[in-house]
Amino acid sequence: MEMHGFRSSVAYKEAEGLSKVWAAYADECSGEWIESVGFNPNSGYVYISLENGIQICSCLGQDVEYLVTNFNTGEETFYDSYDEAYDSQSEEEEIEG
Repeated sequence: MEMHGFRSSVAYKEAEGLSKVWAAYADECSGEWIESVGFNPNSGYVYISLENGIQICSCLGQDVEYLVTNFNTGEETFYDSYDEAYDSQSEEEEIEG
């Protein structure tokens, strides 16, 4: 697992967001393979990027969102729950398959 975008110290809102994405990981999908954990300074999002293509993210310590990117179109869709994000991937695979 790699850490991306963090400086040597983590700002309060980044730390708050990280605690929320880790809690969501523990509650919703522990055991899923983590590719990376990071901070995007352009968007303000902290994230856990999972191998299954879902990102658990929080912007400036706000509530967690689940991001799915369609790698064919580049379209990014945010979901309120892990189950919604996971189901959207299954639906996308059925359409493409």
